[in-house]
Amino acid sequence: MSSMDAVPTSKLVDTFGNEFKIPDFTINDIRNAVPKHCFERSALRGLGYVARDIASLATTFYLANTFVTPEYIPSTTTRAGLWAAYTFVQGLFGTGLWVLAHECGHQSFSPSKVLNDTVGWICHSALLVPYFSWKISHGKHHKATGHMERDMVHLPKTQEVYASRVGSFVHELAELTEETPVTTMLNLITQQLGGWPGYLFTNVTGHNFHERQPEGRGKGKKNGLGGGVNHFDPRSPLYESKDAKLILLSDLGLLIAGSVLFSIGRTFGWTNLLVWYFVPYLWVNHWLVAITFLQHTDPTLPHYTPSTWTYTRGAAATIDREFGFIGRTLFHGIIETHVLHHYISTIPFYHADEASEAIKPVMGRHYRSDVNGGSLGFLKSMWTSARTCQWVEPNGGATGEDAGVLFYRNRNGIGLPPKKMEKDAAKVGGEDAVTMAE
Repeated sequence: MSSMDAVPTSKLVDTFGNEFKIPDFTINDIRNAVPKHCFERSALRGLGYVARDIASLATTFYLANTFVTPEYIPSTTTRAGLWAAYTFVQGLFGTGLWVLAHECGHQSFSPSKVLNDTVGWICHSALLVPYFSWKISHGKHHKATGHMERDMVHLPKTQEVYASRVGSFVHELAELTEETPVTTMLNLITQQLGGWPGYLFTNVTGHNFHERQPEGRGKGKKNGLGGGVNHFDPRSPLYESKDAKLILLSDLGLLIAGSVLFSIGRTFGWTNLLVWYFVPYLWVNHWLVAITFLQHTDPTLPHYTPSTWTYTRGAAATIDREFGFIGRTLFHGIIETHVLHHYISTIPFYHADEASEAIKPVMGRHYRSDVNGGSLGFLKSMWTSARTCQWVEPNGGATGEDAGVLFYRNRNGIGLPPKKMEKDAAKVGGEDAVTMAE
């Protein structure tokens, strides 16, 4: 399956056989390394960036509707191409506004919680995002990054889950044939188009241990359509009873935005609304999913079982990438400084580069970045991660704390091969049991 030899069991290794050691620094080590001025937040500066992004959206809309017309451009093909470019550019500006609302949710936008939540609610509602609902679940993601039973987004499949998805048993994973490139591409397209709505409506890629919700709100509820786990219902196990008013306020924001969009469509035509808003909206969704997928999915990143996970270890299980002008200017550096963001999410993005440099000596070998190829490398990483990172499993022979560290494996012959499993003769709990092949 892979040309790589079996790896020694006396040490932890990642997907490509590189030695991994569990992080041993503390969150205080990280915080103490960051210059104090990096924690300073400016409401005026934050509002200035919001004004910039809104002005960019408005200017692009004005230019397209004024000049991309039959009077100025008689060619239908040329106009279609320019309108397609319009949707792409608006998607970039819209993503920038999304990121600023994300800053609001982390209280890194300004020192005022009221201002942060007001700006965040308005901007996210305009982008059909339930602001407070997202803010609460996203905060839980930050508190449990890399935790195999508590993380709220981009939680990798285990061997058992992946095997069930492809109609196989766990002991058959090492013998599966390579996934066809067409299948990989279809999976990526599905992820990029449906990942964000799926997350909001069904908690796709989030944990599925809702029975443990302390108030008992998760009894009988599971991820999936009709499972009762979503970002719109105050009774969802993603939230506590104290959050109900905020969930309803998020829903109100969506209702207002939806009413405005409906009025625009009825007045100016649904085709215009599709081009003006909904195609750019799909671009925003695409960038959002691409960014978060690549922040948390890479062959070098570990995940942890509950017994081995700590906040400091989980926050290190993220990676910085490079997306050039788009990432650093239009997307406000959310791609390039994500590792820092998971340690100290209240640092505003305009101080994040300096703060990132400050924590690198503390993190040492545990700081991860992939900047090879710049912007093109970022896009290529989507394919690489999709082909390489299919499920996670522990290192063979790992014991004690090391047994709780999981790394990605795949069926495509990339990196280390999956562990070979042997089918037990007995069945346990109604399912075929498997044991590790030594």
